[in-house]
Parts: sequence; C-alpha cells; structure tokens
Amino acid sequence: MGIIGGILLVLVLGDFLWWWRADRVLRKLPRARPWRAMLGIFMAAQSVGLILVLVSRGFDTRFDGLLGSPWLTFIYIWHCLLLFPMLLLWLPYSIAKWIVAGVRMLVRLRAARHPHTSMDARGITRREFAHLFATAAPALATLGAAIVGLWQIERFRIRRLTVELPDLPAALDGLTIAHVTDFHVGQFTRGEVLDRIVAATNDLRADLVLYTGDLINFALSDLDAALGVASRLRGAHGVFMCEGNHDLFEDAAAFRTRTRDAGLRLLVNESSTVTIRGTAVQLLGLRWGARDSHPHDPASRGDTAIARSMEELLAQRQRDAFPILLAHHPHAFDYAAGIPLTLAGHTHGGQLMVTHDLGFGPMLYRYWSGLYRDKGRALIVSNGTGNWFPLRTRAPAEILHITLRHG
Repeated sequence: MGIIGGILLVLVLGDFLWWWRADRVLRKLPRARPWRAMLGIFMAAQSVGLILVLVSRGFDTRFDGLLGSPWLTFIYIWHCLLLFPMLLLWLPYSIAKWIVAGVRMLVRLRAARHPHTSMDARGITRREFAHLFATAAPALATLGAAIVGLWQIERFRIRRLTVELPDLPAALDGLTIAHVTDFHVGQFTRGEVLDRIVAATNDLRADLVLYTGDLINFALSDLDAALGVASRLRGAHGVFMCEGNHDLFEDAAAFRTRTRDAGLRLLVNESSTVTIRGTAVQLLGLRWGARDSHPHDPASRGDTAIARSMEELLAQRQRDAFPILLAHHPHAFDYAAGIPLTLAGHTHGGQLMVTHDLGFGPMLYRYWSGLYRDKGRALIVSNGTGNWFPLRTRAPAEILHITLRHG
C-alpha cells in the first residue's frame, strides 16, 4: 500500500499542478469561461479515474470496473505518456520566465501604464492563441492517441515465420506451432476480441499451441474468463503454457492451482513430453523469476533469477527428446544452453516503437520482437495478443504461426 499510495499522491499532484498552470493561461483569454470549463471537465475525469484505478489495485476492489475502455484509455495515455513530459517542459520555461520578469522589474521598475481593455470586448491575439493551443495540445494529443488505441485494442495480426533449425529431427520437419502470449485478460482485453483470438488460433490447425505467460492483466477476478478462453485453444498434440509476471501479482499459488484445476497444462519449472510423428518433443516451462520471489521484486525478473531457474529446469532435459523452451522473459535465451528453440513474450514488441530498433524495446530488453539466432539456436519473441496499455506504435498485437524446418 505504501507504493500505491506514493504513486497516487505523485500523479494526483501532477494532475492538479497541470490543471492550475493551464487554468492560469486560460483565464487571461477573452471569453475564458467555456475554455476553463472544458479544462475542468477533462482534468476532473482524469483525476477521478486515476483514483479509481489505483484504489482498485491497492485495496483489491474492482472500482475500475466502473470505467469503460474509453475512460481507461484516456487515463493511461494521459498519465503514462503526456502528463510528466508536459510538466517537465513547462517548469523550466516558467522558472526562466519568472527570472526574466524579476530582472526586468528590478532594472526598470516600471509601472503598469496599459489602458484597461475589456476581455469580453476584444478578440484573441496571436500570442493568446499560441498559449491556448499550447495548453490544449496535451488534451488533444490524449484524445487522438485514445482514439487510435481504442481502434487497436480490437485488432491483431497473424504473423507467419519459417525457422530452420540444424538440430531439428528430420521427422519433425514441417512441425507447426501457434505461439500465443500476453492475453492480459482484464481492463483492455475482454469481450468479443477474445473469441476472435481463439477462432484465429484454432484456424491455424497447428501441431502445438504454446502460450508464454500473462494470461490475466493482474486481477484474479478475471481468471475465470481467461481460463475459459485458454481452455478453448486447440492444438493437434496439445496446448502448453508457462506463467508470466502479471499472472502472479495478486496470488501466485491461487493462479497456479486454479489454472491446473481447469485442466490446462501449466509448466512451472516443469516439463511435459509428447510424441509427434514418432519423435519425442519435450516442452519445458520456465518459472517467472526465482523460487518464491514476488513478481514486483526487481530481482524476480533479473538475469540472476532467470539463470537460477533455468539451471533447475535444464536438469530435467531428456537427451532423446527434441526440446522447446517456453519462457515469459526473452532473456532466458541467454541461459538456455542446448535448447534449439525458445519462445517468449513479455515485451509487447517494445509497445511504443519509432522503428524496429528505436523505442522502448531495445531500451529495456536485449531481445524484443521477432526472430533471433545464436550458434544454431533460435529465439522467437512475440509482440503478444492482448494489451495492458491501450496504445501500440510499430508493435502490433499478433498470433505467431511458426513452421520448423530441418536445415
């Protein structure tokens, strides 16, 4: 609760600081009342919505259920993308402006001699229009990004990859995998789009359906809906999954128990072997973080924790079986010695990318989207199918259809 309370305090103070700053600009305009009223509505909606979201997270309630996807989208985009950049741009400008004004006052000590002009009787000047535009721009940007985000939430692509693996047994040449990950069932991924995800995955008629974590966004109250979706996925030789960090936020033990009770093959530092075309295929599912670590603990997602869990998991290797690793975090690839194919999610393709190599993906991860190779081994990182954040740029939601080839 300390962290949630701190975040709430900082963000709400940021909202009111921006509100105060923008209102000071608007009140100087002719016919200012409508502009100030629109600002008040926008900021009140942001602040009330933010409090509902954070209180829901902090007190294990579902107050955020009162908010529809459009309102949630406004809240996330404003507070995660625009609020603090706007404040950071405004504060240095304001400080410099106050310093200049103070110097001028000390140097000239001039009195105000401008004649009184009725604010309601005159038109808006170019300078005032520039101030109005600068004040309205963040709200307009929030609106535009929210419209794009709401359009994206219902869409995903089928991305087809053919991957040559020198260690692939000849009998498995042409093996197909439907790689799905990061549904994040909850605030933004819910309703009809989940049915379309199931239908699109099953239409691929893959030999294996492999899921690499984050079935839910964070709330166990969404788990029944998520399990209903996962239970309808079909692969000719089965559906297998590993866990993600979002799955464990509320109660890791409850997530694991309920998922297995639903009949899903959740692998938590465990493996399962199936026979395909007379050849053993071993699916290894990596635990999120180190044993008994909390998903919010930075150490749970660091390389040290990944390496420790991988060491435990690799001890289960069956030398006569072809191994495939399911790992939520793509950095597991660096510790998967002897594993020819690793599938991962978690990165959402970088979520907000300018180009393939510029954006949050390479800032945060060594691997973030697509196919990576190292000494005959391959890693495939999916952008994910669902959304925890309502806007993507150059990182579209996707289901991967992978065909393995010997070579």
